[in-house]
Amino acid sequence: MENQFKQKRKLKQKLTHKYRLVILNDDTYEERISLKLSVLNVFVVGGVFSFLLIFVTTFFITFTPIREFIPGYGSTELRIKATKLSLQTDSLKRKLAVIEDYTRALKPVLLGTIKAENIDTMQRRIGKTHLNEKSLYASKKDSLFREKIESEDRFPIINSEKSVVKIVFFAPLNGTISQDFDPKIKHFAVDIVAKKNTPVKATADGTVIFSGWTTETGNVIIIKHADDYISVYKHNGNLLRGEGDFVKSGEVIASVGSTGEFTTGPHLHFELWSGGYAVNPRNLIDFR
Repeated sequence: MENQFKQKRKLKQKLTHKYRLVILNDDTYEERISLKLSVLNVFVVGGVFSFLLIFVTTFFITFTPIREFIPGYGSTELRIKATKLSLQTDSLKRKLAVIEDYTRALKPVLLGTIKAENIDTMQRRIGKTHLNEKSLYASKKDSLFREKIESEDRFPIINSEKSVVKIVFFAPLNGTISQDFDPKIKHFAVDIVAKKNTPVKATADGTVIFSGWTTETGNVIIIKHADDYISVYKHNGNLLRGEGDFVKSGEVIASVGSTGEFTTGPHLHFELWSGGYAVNPRNLIDFR
């Protein structure tokens, strides 16, 4: 027991024993700096200095742009820009695909390369479509609507000799219009609010030239009609018709949804184009 006490006392003496650190001028041996040190003091000062050095280094790496120069660390701003560019690239690819499909569909017509036998084949395919003849007769509601339009003399349907409109459009969806056609803010459509999964109908006879997904507008379907009219239906829930399908006026082609980055809830974003120019759908369609 006494030996252990003596050893501890010797260790304490070694740690606390004072030493003098003297710095002399090499030529004159004049004393410049004199410090009293002990082993314990050296350990304490060294430990504190090491801790401060580690703390300062960690602070600069974590909270300053210096970390960008260290391998393995990246800039948050660069990652955000890269993500945005990736999304924009994906959106541009999808838009380019839509334009390519539309151009491919119109190219034979513009170049006049459609052969007569192809037209006959298309007519035979359409003729094979089985339709319920009862669905072709106008309902009481349709008749009243036609009479109302006739009385307003907007575009008479019966008097075909004086008519300037060769195609009649019907509302693709019954609902409340939340945003109207406004070219000033580049809103070339009417937004119709309705319950989710409500049927969306073709506004007129035509052929589907695009049916797919886009990042900004979700599920989209585009139909080519007679007289160079094109109708566009965006933010759909489900698409029920594919590219190349021939659809009749009033046929269900999709359901109301809320897809795409620009959606504001369940609604239909409906556009109508003629000859490459946007048309106000409310000039040709009664949405009431």
